[in-house]
Amino acid sequence: MGRGRPGAPRDAAVQGTGGSSAISKCSAAERGYIEDRFLPLLAGRRRRRAPLVHRGYYIRARAVDHCVQDFLLKTQSYPRTQILSLGAGFDSLYFRLKDMGLLHHTVMYEVDFPNVACQKATLIKTAKELSALVGDTEGEQLGVTTTFSGEDYKLLGVDLSELSKLSTALKEAGLDNEVPTLFIAEVVLTYMENSRSDALIQWAAEHFSQACFLLYEQMHPEDPFGRVMQQHFSQLNSALHSLSQYPDCEAQQRRFFEKEWHLKCSHYFVLTASKGMEPSWTPLLSSMTVPHHHDPVRMVGSINALVCEVHSETSGLRRYGHHSALIKPNVILTTGGFGEENGQHCRMRNFHVLIKHAGYWKAGCVKKENPDKRWDERLYHTVSCLSSSLALVVGGRTSPCAALGMLWLKFPKTCNDLDPNDNTVELVSLQPAAEPFALRWRHSTTEVIFKGEKYLFMYGGRSAAQPVLGDWYFLHTPEISCTVIPVEGPVPEGRHSHSACSWKGGVLIAGGLGAAEQPLGSVFFLREAEHGFQWQTVETHPPLIPRYSHTAHVHDGKLLLVGGVWLHSFSVPGITVIDLITGLCLDYAINVEHLEWPLMLHNHSSVFLPNEKELLLIGGGGNCFSFGTYLNPKPVSLSLRNILTSH
Repeated sequence: MGRGRPGAPRDAAVQGTGGSSAISKCSAAERGYIEDRFLPLLAGRRRRRAPLVHRGYYIRARAVDHCVQDFLLKTQSYPRTQILSLGAGFDSLYFRLKDMGLLHHTVMYEVDFPNVACQKATLIKTAKELSALVGDTEGEQLGVTTTFSGEDYKLLGVDLSELSKLSTALKEAGLDNEVPTLFIAEVVLTYMENSRSDALIQWAAEHFSQACFLLYEQMHPEDPFGRVMQQHFSQLNSALHSLSQYPDCEAQQRRFFEKEWHLKCSHYFVLTASKGMEPSWTPLLSSMTVPHHHDPVRMVGSINALVCEVHSETSGLRRYGHHSALIKPNVILTTGGFGEENGQHCRMRNFHVLIKHAGYWKAGCVKKENPDKRWDERLYHTVSCLSSSLALVVGGRTSPCAALGMLWLKFPKTCNDLDPNDNTVELVSLQPAAEPFALRWRHSTTEVIFKGEKYLFMYGGRSAAQPVLGDWYFLHTPEISCTVIPVEGPVPEGRHSHSACSWKGGVLIAGGLGAAEQPLGSVFFLREAEHGFQWQTVETHPPLIPRYSHTAHVHDGKLLLVGGVWLHSFSVPGITVIDLITGLCLDYAINVEHLEWPLMLHNHSSVFLPNEKELLLIGGGGNCFSFGTYLNPKPVSLSLRNILTSH
């Protein structure tokens, strides 16, 4: 990717991002996320990426392809058009467009570092399918910087920061300043010094009378996700320069306006700008309701986050997609998830316990009395404590096509609070363990009471066959038999990654991700009625901001929602307090100035300690197609005493 200065080590590191991107796109194509048979011919080595990486590249490819094809459609009446891809790397756009018959009167120019362009030229020449699409190149003259040339394809090796050289090379290759031109820069300008990338935009604006600019880059550098993203690229010696000066869409828009130039994820954007042409870009999601959250969330206060110092020789609390349960006073059991064990990222095999003794937390690895019983290393399961010595594990998965059933966890009636490593748990399979209704994940399992009897209410989630479930089951305890209990009232929309809390013998369901992959802001109370249960909507004011992947607790008539993901790009969820009597909904920010690392509050677990009015946040994090896996390194403590006593 031809981005600029200041030296060879950084240039090599930046070029490496292009190769990594090609491998990720190739992995996504091989698994059906995008259609591209040309990528394997250009990507070189193969490596399978995570599903979240595939989804990220799907969104990116969908947005960019839409804008490119929209430009070609709107300029089809012109006798000639041009596409100039800046920092093209090993991208296959030209070959896909040519194969689709969309380049009848369009010439594609690609620019990158000279060695990258030479590598790509060699790949094209040696792959018959690629060279056949370019056509006969024998009559094409190569300039000093042109590494490959066909009738409608020009590949140039030039450093983008050397504007004079770039301009000369493009003119030599036949680029016409008066022809409608689409500039493409996919995560390119951000690697350049701002003065150089601004100059490149200025050059394009001044030299082309009819032009469109398609920019795909990162944004929002200051929240936890953004900080991790910046750290990742800095460690790769590929710092994201644009982020500090242009941290959001508005700043990027101003950047292009000032240069004469008239949106996936909350940390990436697609910007399209035009000059001298009709700027009527067709919306990518024209048939969908796209949420707009431009106004900052009103936070009524903040809560300090403090590192919870844990005496431990284990790193087992660094994980996400796990479950933590208070199995007895001052004893927390954490199971499953994906995290770090013995210095390796993996699905977690061991159980870990946190024990508070003499005011301090100690962590240890729990011994399994029957190690031959497989835990199956599950993620996104639930653990329901039926007594101080018995808990039920429901659901979870090892992969998106391998859901798991139910399992008993049996503990000794007393635990060694002096040595957390000297504690045991027995795993006992249920018969049958794989009841079909239990084969799900990202669901909830909550204790309810009907006619004086205890049940576990299992609700929602997703399965290998259904991306969103809206069904429910009542499991009578302790024998875990499925019982039919009538339920009346308005049925909630199916969801997963929601929260569920026991309250007044019923259950409170809040948020989640719905069937259209839209965050939900509804709150429902399933309460006991005369002949069964009844769904009842909980009205909040102001309305609850839709979210998912949060945790929740109830204390003294107040529902506490902790962290999660929402679509507001100006802030991240902190603590939301809903008064269940009045419906008043208040948002509090989490002050992380005392933490030395970004705090990602999704896919985490939290335990509420009612006597101390304290929240203990365990684990959390996730992975991104840009920076890989991030895990919160230590548990965090939040004192809620002030906000719970001030209402």
